[in-house]
Amino acid sequence: MRILVPVKRVVDYNVKVRVKADGSGIDTANVKMSMNPFDEIATEEAIRMKERGVASEIVAVSLGESRCQETLRTALAMGADRAILVETNVELQPLAVAKLLKAIVAREQPGLVIMGKQAIDDDSNQTAQMLAGLLGWPQATFASRIDIADGWATVQREIDEGLETLRVRLPAVISVDLRLNEPRYASLPNIMKAKKKPLEVLPPEALGVDPVPRLRYLRFEEPPKRKAGIKVSSVKELVERLKNEAGVL
Repeated sequence: MRILVPVKRVVDYNVKVRVKADGSGIDTANVKMSMNPFDEIATEEAIRMKERGVASEIVAVSLGESRCQETLRTALAMGADRAILVETNVELQPLAVAKLLKAIVAREQPGLVIMGKQAIDDDSNQTAQMLAGLLGWPQATFASRIDIADGWATVQREIDEGLETLRVRLPAVISVDLRLNEPRYASLPNIMKAKKKPLEVLPPEALGVDPVPRLRYLRFEEPPKRKAGIKVSSVKELVERLKNEAGVL
């Protein structure tokens, strides 16, 4: 079975995100970028499936500017077999990403698409669901455990009430959550080998998809700074402050 793993280049999770002075977007100049953490978990799970003999090939795919090749090389160093970059400087929103991935799926014919539940930059949590809808495939989201056997995927997923187990027939789309696994570090020999692994670059036009954005962002603002907490001497004072200062009673 071939597994397709979409990966996204985002601002590193250790970096404090800053808004541009004019409020037009996020400042990414000289900012460390890395693979979206949820996509890293998805890549690790695909590699483990291959190590168990469930998968025969892992194809990593990314969409965006040419620097996304760095993210794909990271996936290749972790253990993916080859990579595809759909290169464009157009801002890609979830629907456009889902349409491009649908075209890649039609081209590659994977038995499973496994991806992060969301990207930490826009937090949309839409692409996996949209892709499954466009493909007409079953889906399982927020996976914390995945077992593949006899053409079926048994997925334990995290929901508000606890854990839910689903069984979906392959091919399917699965989005993963944090507790699924601990991604491995790429070793230096594998990083060197990754430079020789095939990485194909395509324009969106080659896939017959127009990635033009459907939404327009008007302004970005940083959240207001929280005021320092205070201590109260009694319940009566607490109630008074909640009523007269906070205005919540």
